Amino acid sequence: MLRLYPPRKGFSTNWRIRGTYLGVRVDKSSGTHRRQIAATVLEDIVGKIERKEWGRPDTGEDGSFVSAAVSYMEITGNNRYVAPLIKHFGETPWREIDQAAIDAAAVALRPNAGAATRNKCVYTPLIAILHHRNPSLRFRRPPGAKGQKRTDFLNPDDAFAIIGAAERFCPDFGLLLRFLLYSGCRLGEALALQWADIIDGTTYIRTSKNEDPRTVRLRDDLASALEKRRKPEGSVFPFHYGGQLKVLLKRATCLACGVAPPKRNVPSPMHRLRWVNFHTFCHTWATWMRRYGGADIKDLVATGRWRDERSAHRYTHVVAREAWERVERLPAMPDGAKSVQLAKKSS
Repeated sequence: MLRLYPPRKGFSTNWRIRGTYLGVRVDKSSGTHRRQIAATVLEDIVGKIERKEWGRPDTGEDGSFVSAAVSYMEITGNNRYVAPLIKHFGETPWREIDQAAIDAAAVALRPNAGAATRNKCVYTPLIAILHHRNPSLRFRRPPGAKGQKRTDFLNPDDAFAIIGAAERFCPDFGLLLRFLLYSGCRLGEALALQWADIIDGTTYIRTSKNEDPRTVRLRDDLASALEKRRKPEGSVFPFHYGGQLKVLLKRATCLACGVAPPKRNVPSPMHRLRWVNFHTFCHTWATWMRRYGGADIKDLVATGRWRDERSAHRYTHVVAREAWERVERLPAMPDGAKSVQLAKKSS
């Protein structure tokens, strides 16, 4: 019988598949540190053995989707949203997955989701896996894939109040929010950060939404705060995706507004910072870079946070353009007394 074996510290971060099934011996890495995806890979191996397909070489040219997905995870380390795709396509040859197949998968896997969610959970990981096999392939995203462009941001008092509240009940979480605020990083980028990536006041972001690695310069006070907590190795922030982080942020925003935080599974009470999420800190960084740092659109793109000016253009609203200085040249309205006298004379 095939079984999953957890990662061995110091040897590998991935689950391993071992055992014998129908007389076939298996001992291989699952290619992922996530147990859910590893279990999906195990099920695929079981199916191959039953169909007498296990051991058949995969050239990569006409292999199955699951083999392409496992190869993609092994090379890139990205495995988010991959498990449902493996279950959906399984042994389907990856070359047979066309635009129609992708569109159908999006509807099947996310029947009640909007275009932005389908793009994030289906189109983006699926296209990345197919591009891993053949970079020349081209696919369309669904209309509205980019979602609503939000530019909500925090003013300094609110941002500092939230971080201060977080630091009081969980210093590590407060430091995470502080890092997001002053680096512009997405939450996933911050959680993937390793201590080895922080060197001399800069940090190297290895994976990002646009798959472009970049270097981020840290403020001196932030770099100092990180150095005080430095460890020989491992993740910088001891958190994982999930409800725990949302609960911590809910608690911090409540305390910042002087509201008692609710229990874990109770909706947050109404307060003026209820709209804040983790990406708000990214928007706040970009807004502050424009408003207080004097950065223009080209400067924002030069940080590597965006690929082109179109993506960063949403932050033009935060600074009054020079053209608006001409409003002072418009005819001035007379004071109240003069305007009343002029009105009487004209009558």
